[in-house]
Amino acid sequence: MAIFFGAPIGYGILFAFVYQQAKVTDLPIVIIDQDRSPMSDKMIDAFEDNEGLFVTDVRPTDGNIRAEMPTEQYIAVITIPTDFERNILQKKHPEIRVDLNMTNILNANTASNNINRVLMTLNAGVEIEGLKKQGLHPNQAKDSYESFKINFNKLYNSSGNYVTFMLPGILAAIMQQVIFLAMALVFSRDFESGYFSDLIQESKSSLYHILLKATPFLLMLPIMWFFVSMLFVYFNITVDIFNLPMLVLTVVFTLASMFIGMLFSIAIPSQLKATELLMVISTPAFILSGFTWPTSAIPDVITGVAQFIPVTQFLNGFRKIGFYGGDLASISLELTNLFLIILVAFVSMVVLLQLKINKTKKSSLEEANIA
Repeated sequence: MAIFFGAPIGYGILFAFVYQQAKVTDLPIVIIDQDRSPMSDKMIDAFEDNEGLFVTDVRPTDGNIRAEMPTEQYIAVITIPTDFERNILQKKHPEIRVDLNMTNILNANTASNNINRVLMTLNAGVEIEGLKKQGLHPNQAKDSYESFKINFNKLYNSSGNYVTFMLPGILAAIMQQVIFLAMALVFSRDFESGYFSDLIQESKSSLYHILLKATPFLLMLPIMWFFVSMLFVYFNITVDIFNLPMLVLTVVFTLASMFIGMLFSIAIPSQLKATELLMVISTPAFILSGFTWPTSAIPDVITGVAQFIPVTQFLNGFRKIGFYGGDLASISLELTNLFLIILVAFVSMVVLLQLKINKTKKSSLEEANIA
């Protein structure tokens, strides 16, 4: 009854808070100002005044900006070329280059619209003022303007393929949910059937039983991940997933998901309740992860809770490795958070299971004495 009535209301309120801001703001951009003129300063000010964009840095050269992308994840890099102002005054129509990050199509489209709006407004303003100074009527000046050109260069998902954008996140969420539900039954089933008292006759060590229950899944999950990876090949998803950093991230994500599922199985001695509660966690996980709707637009309380869901860390790391070509250092934060989840879940289930073993053993002895 709690799930039946609580889920629609609870999820409805939760998702309403997630999308409450209704629009994406403060998308991080970098401006490469090679001109360093009053005209380029005016353009930078215009970008800083736009609520949808956040100018994180202004620099004279791009330096090694590609190496920064895995950690900084700029949504766009705008390059103002050398002699920009002089070429405008000489009517040579210089070109502004916008390198657009297409890993998140929603953010890319929002950034593109805001950047285009700023540049077109400046474009029109510069040309109209020039024509008015030449004596042209203001209405006629508005009908003829283009002081500079704009070239959008799409990066990381240049075709804007929605399969490339969405499928990795959906598959990761499915894998987490499958692992959660499978691990939720490993101990709760034994508690319900009473087989747990027979099981502990083999060993009184919680570590022994945890390893015993985990072994079949440790053998089967690599096979599942292999078939999942083949989907990327079959659908021609141009994401770099066959490398060491991705392997490490996947292994740690799998262990974190397994340990959370196993912890619920130990803590809640009911198969139905354990699976229901894990479903409550896993169902909104994909939306809360920030893979599609940016975390900057989600309330801090919700994003804080989402950090303890393994798929959030996995998808953050996946984007850094798969799209940006990052290494292990670039996903150090995600790996640290996943290891923390593993540590807390592992210690909790070892202690809790040992307590249950001792309690079951004590109850068996008392029953034997009475008999």
